[in-house]
Amino acid sequence: MYSTAFVFFFSLLLSLSILFLLAPRIFSPHSSPPSIPLRDELDDLSLFNRASSLSRSHLSSSNPKLKIAFLFLTNSQLHFSPLWNRFFQNANLNQYNIYIHADPSVNITSPSGVFAHKFIPSKRTYRASPTLISAARRLLATAILDDPANAFFALLSQHCIPLHSFRYVYNSLFTSTTFDYSSSPESTTAFGVRVRYKSFIEIISKDRLLWKRYIARGRYSMTPEVPFDRFRVGSQFFVLTRKHALVVIKDRKLWNKFKKPCYTADQCYPEEHYFPTLLSMQDPDGCTRYTLTQVNWTGSTNGHPYTYKPNEVSPQLIHQLRESNNSESNLFARKFSPDCLRPLMKIADSVIFKD
Repeated sequence: MYSTAFVFFFSLLLSLSILFLLAPRIFSPHSSPPSIPLRDELDDLSLFNRASSLSRSHLSSSNPKLKIAFLFLTNSQLHFSPLWNRFFQNANLNQYNIYIHADPSVNITSPSGVFAHKFIPSKRTYRASPTLISAARRLLATAILDDPANAFFALLSQHCIPLHSFRYVYNSLFTSTTFDYSSSPESTTAFGVRVRYKSFIEIISKDRLLWKRYIARGRYSMTPEVPFDRFRVGSQFFVLTRKHALVVIKDRKLWNKFKKPCYTADQCYPEEHYFPTLLSMQDPDGCTRYTLTQVNWTGSTNGHPYTYKPNEVSPQLIHQLRESNNSESNLFARKFSPDCLRPLMKIADSVIFKD
């Protein structure tokens, strides 16, 4: 009798323990995306090792062929390619490169103009998963290998638009002495040329959801490599220097933590955590701590920012999106619905590209 009761009690205790351990997975508000396949990991590692072997981490400001690598991360058609074609039409070919990572599960037609034949070998991506980190790292590594003149790496999405002409963007990043309010006088020469570039990436250390995001993979899953006081969040989109692009693709230590699946997917946005945390830990003084891509989080739903509609597109909206407390102007903006293309093209020359 006693043995039967003991067995029953022990079985009940064991069942409750198992349920407690599996509850985060079973009752998670959203199911977690699948883990990154080992084959994809090995392919990426080979690519990153080749790019990491390059010893040229940064370029001299005296190099006349410094370029901006525009990295487009998309899982749908590039609806705004006509607007971006207009953006690049007056640019010098020796001043930029374009790379597109398109989700292979989506039938994306190759756009015309400067975007033609710019697609890189890509892997499947899932929202709120480390696959978006992998895709960004893949773009960075490809651009590093492709052209040693790539000095800045601007990560953008299919929903991003430019807020200025190419000339304004290029001069702001490379030559302007007043564009970045966080730059010190020591960052420029007597001729006004910036010699010590910074990365424009948002890095936030105080946020009401910081703890929930930190424990999304489990309370102790990030330790000891990433203690909570070193954990950061920020925007998914950034403009990195070549030096920091190499830091990202060389990293193995933090990646092993951030690639872990989340139990609470509604608080898990690895692409918004990994890059700010890594660069804050590696070189905090080399980052501005703000992004150049304006995003409206008012009225956001399910982790998505506000999406502008065609009837909202106007010269006033463009001027409003340009406003920044950290620089002379924001350079890019998101998120716009695809049917915004027509009204945007109408004001492209008279407003957007008129600096």
